[in-house]
Amino acid sequence: MKIGFIGLGVMGAPMARHLADAGHELFTTLHRSGLPEGLAATVLESPAAVARASEVVITMLPDTPDVDRVMTGPHGVAEGVQSGALVVDMSSISPIATRRIAGQVQEAGAGYLDAPVSGGEVGAKAASLTIMVGGDQGDFDRARPLFELMGKNITLVGDIGAGQTCKIANQIIVALNIEAVAEALVFASKAGCDPAKVRQALLGGFAASRVLEIHAERMIRRTFDPGFRIRLHQKDLGLALESASALGVSLPNTATAQELMNACAAHGWADSDHSALVTALEALADHPVATTGVQ
Repeated sequence: MKIGFIGLGVMGAPMARHLADAGHELFTTLHRSGLPEGLAATVLESPAAVARASEVVITMLPDTPDVDRVMTGPHGVAEGVQSGALVVDMSSISPIATRRIAGQVQEAGAGYLDAPVSGGEVGAKAASLTIMVGGDQGDFDRARPLFELMGKNITLVGDIGAGQTCKIANQIIVALNIEAVAEALVFASKAGCDPAKVRQALLGGFAASRVLEIHAERMIRRTFDPGFRIRLHQKDLGLALESASALGVSLPNTATAQELMNACAAHGWADSDHSALVTALEALADHPVATTGVQ
């Protein structure tokens, strides 16, 4: 297929590479950086030009304003998309904005899916992403062979916007797990226990989780190179609180996790992995989980 892929960043580049490796012809437009090394794609002058050349357009962008600009701005996807084409936004953005953007793309005669992902850079490279989809069953069926090249757990959650809502729910759970693990390690370390041995013991019990397995080790080893950056999780929790306010729902612990991430960002950790949330709790306790490696 002729596929437009806009957003070749940390996540987008390996996702696009899987599509190219499967024999699909890729088109893209560049904004902040050059074409990733070794990726076979034709570079065009605008999102509209990419849409005109493509049967399917996929976007993987940082935030709601980025998707809005690429989709509906001057020379955007909605301006160039072919009637009968399919547009798939795999970014993590506002469900409310998603429905508005989808409406403008659909007015041009194209189908639309919101399909945010979970799994981070590791999942993108391994083609093992979880993909949460909102949209029409027919459009989902058309896109599924492409999703299967990028992910493993692929679910049509509901109508347009449902994928973004599911992703927000995912980010709430992940953030609160990270916060809980960080609290536990700060507590155990301050009490005089070896945090590595505490982690090892807990992995065999009911507290076991992927966050305890992966992120706790990062907290102990002080390896905060980004798999998923704090500033991006800040954005996602901001979407959660914004949507909760519109729904009249209270998310007290989500708000606490957001404040801890805000504190990390204020101290220069915005581009570190979200496991670095532990540094905010360490500051409150005046005690590091571990003293080895980079502080």
